[in-house]
Amino acid sequence: MRLDKFLCEMNLGTRSQIKKILKQGLVSVNGEIITQGEVHVQPENDEISCQGKMLTYRQTEYFMMNKPAGVLSATKDPHAGTVIDLLPEGHRKDLFPVGRLDKDTEGFLLITNDGDLAHRLLSPKKHVAKTYLARIDHPLTKEDIMRLEEGIQLAETETALPSKVTPLSDWNRTGEWIHITVCEGKFHQVKRMLQAVGNEVLFLKRIRFGSLILDKKLAPGECRRLTSEEVEMLNDTLRIASEKQKLLEGKEAVIFDLDGSMVDSMWMWGEIDREYLGRFGIPLDSCKDLQSEIEGMSFHETAVYFKNRFSIPDSIEKMKEDWNRMAWEKYEKEVPLKEGIPDFLSYCAGHGIKLGIATSNSRELVDQLLKAHRLDNVFSVILTGSEVLKGKPAPDIYLEAARRLQTAPEKCLVFEDIIPGLQAAKSAGMTICAVGDAYSEDIREEKFRFADGFIEDFYDFFSLK
Repeated sequence: MRLDKFLCEMNLGTRSQIKKILKQGLVSVNGEIITQGEVHVQPENDEISCQGKMLTYRQTEYFMMNKPAGVLSATKDPHAGTVIDLLPEGHRKDLFPVGRLDKDTEGFLLITNDGDLAHRLLSPKKHVAKTYLARIDHPLTKEDIMRLEEGIQLAETETALPSKVTPLSDWNRTGEWIHITVCEGKFHQVKRMLQAVGNEVLFLKRIRFGSLILDKKLAPGECRRLTSEEVEMLNDTLRIASEKQKLLEGKEAVIFDLDGSMVDSMWMWGEIDREYLGRFGIPLDSCKDLQSEIEGMSFHETAVYFKNRFSIPDSIEKMKEDWNRMAWEKYEKEVPLKEGIPDFLSYCAGHGIKLGIATSNSRELVDQLLKAHRLDNVFSVILTGSEVLKGKPAPDIYLEAARRLQTAPEKCLVFEDIIPGLQAAKSAGMTICAVGDAYSEDIREEKFRFADGFIEDFYDFFSLK
């Protein structure tokens, strides 16, 4: 790089000013005074100083700014101040804001000269999520939140993707405070989304961008350089999302196991077993091999196994009814969806990917669970282990699900959390993605080796958790 170009990039003046500085002998390279701008330097290796001050060169720079209201997210404007005006003195001339915040919106704004990273962060395909703190005019109803989280119509031909809404306080004279996370960057998006449910945004502040949270130490108008770890976090988030999205390439259908894959429920079955066997004076601690024995069995097969092994006096149907009742109490109040499931389901639906469920659970519980989470109209096929000849690890349930979805097995992606399920999908010739779950943490490495991909939750398919 030419020395004069380097000095310009370090924002030490215009070309004519740089020429004068050089002629005055104020610049040295590796201890030698240089007066000619055409001299080539290696900024990463050479020690370059001006007026005795060492100049540190960074090919790419990254700043986190707490943008104040009243300032434009632009590089320059003849009529108003911009975020670039708030950068430290002597900043590079090629810095620009990544995306924009409305003039009256505050909060996290990334400023850089890394065009490639900026492009990837802003790409609609990446779905980089942004979280905002908003004060709105009046409380949201459950129906309002449902509409926002399912994806809401903004205009006749424009729809916002599903968001995540968290009310933060009860309504008071200053309004209702919420967190809202969106994964797009449409014009005035948050304001228009709230308008669509008959509300008004009174204050808006972005508090998170991608995987980074706004530094609470930054006052409005202040900024700081990102650490190397923070820059790596942004790149890692994008890389992980890209790797996971490759699993979907060429796929026409996605099939989910339920417990441990779509919902965090595996923990409850041990509690149900303990309570149920306790009714017959059988301590669960004396049955240490129970879970490994019944993994992958259908609901009916499990009942038969329990009846034979523990000499349960009740009929098979009575046992299943009791389990359904016990499980439903927990499903209704204590079992959440895996993080990112609503967004992922919307992504698949928006890309024409058919959705199915293949579970060892009972159909009654599946239907109740989906209805409770407002997912009862999402899946084209719901198949239970009782509807096929052999349960997991046999491939029967996945092959039948593919047949009903009218999709070739190799065009299907399966999400599973336990080895028998992964074995069933692999035997069916499908692409498999293992799902992280606390219940199966001890076989985590085995799942890594067995599956084609691994996710902690479904936000791994996007750019933010």
